Amino acid sequence: MNKKMNTILFLLGATVFNVLAALLSFIILMILYANFILEMIPGSGQEWGFTIIFILSIGISFLTYRAVIKFLIKKIDIEKYFDPIFVRKYKKPPPKT
Repeated sequence: MNKKMNTILFLLGATVFNVLAALLSFIILMILYANFILEMIPGSGQEWGFTIIFILSIGISFLTYRAVIKFLIKKIDIEKYFDPIFVRKYKKPPPKT
C-alpha cells in the first residue's frame, strides 16, 4: 500500500472509531441514567437528561479519540506511513537577509 491509501484508511478507521466511541458512551450513560439517576430527579427535570447525556457522550468520545491518537502518534512514525492531508501549493520564498 502507498501513503495515500494508508492515510485514507486511517481517516476512515478513525472516523468509525470516533462514532462507535460516541455511541458506546451514549448507551452506557443512558443505562446509568435510567437505572440510577432517573428516580431521584423530579418529573420536570427528567427531560434534560437526554440532552446532557448526548453532550457528555460527544465529549467522552472526543477525549477517547484524542488519547488513542496521541498513543498512535508515539508508536507510529507518521511521516513514514502517511501523506500530509493539507499540502501547501506554493512555497514561501526564503526571507531576505
